[in-house]
Amino acid sequence: MTAATPLFEGRRLVFAGDSVTDCGRREGAGGGMGDGYVRSLAESAHLSGTAVVNRGVGGDRVEDLARRWDADVLGESPHAVSVMIGINDTWRRYDAGQETDQATFLARYRALLERLAPDTELVLMEPFLLPVNAEQQAWRQDLDPKIACVRRLAKEFGAVLVRTDEILTALVAAGAPPESLARDGVHPTPQGHAAIAGAWLEAVFAPRG
Repeated sequence: MTAATPLFEGRRLVFAGDSVTDCGRREGAGGGMGDGYVRSLAESAHLSGTAVVNRGVGGDRVEDLARRWDADVLGESPHAVSVMIGINDTWRRYDAGQETDQATFLARYRALLERLAPDTELVLMEPFLLPVNAEQQAWRQDLDPKIACVRRLAKEFGAVLVRTDEILTALVAAGAPPESLARDGVHPTPQGHAAIAGAWLEAVFAPRG
């Protein structure tokens, strides 16, 4: 990967997801890009000449993303779409008793992707969790199957897979305190967002075929 290589030059790239993608963009942070990984990517030389659109909405589950898919994603006529969704489908099980089982999550997510134009370039990002307390350790039971769904869909649709959870978990295993990457185990710090942006670029630029 060379720092000056533009990616998706002359194309429209939409980022869709929850608060990790939103990161304050609806309040005007980052000029509408938010203050997270999307802004880092939008300002990168790798996306020079790319029309980047952030359509993350904090708190969204996959069913919420489905309700706004027409307006926020398809309505942008994107050449490429990057999606990170799923952590709230897990979180709501534990704080509100609203469970989204694996089969339902997979079906809803697949239905979204099927509505994209066939030539849309697709990037799927794993939802992630970096437990900062004993309670969150139990969340892995629900989240891991959803990560498996994202990996399955990436294969089905020939999408680039960003192994977000795997990469961030490896950083913790290597000695990074989880709070240094995600203060509450879910919402990234600047260091966490930098790691996510780097993982995205590495995955997209990895040789394929």
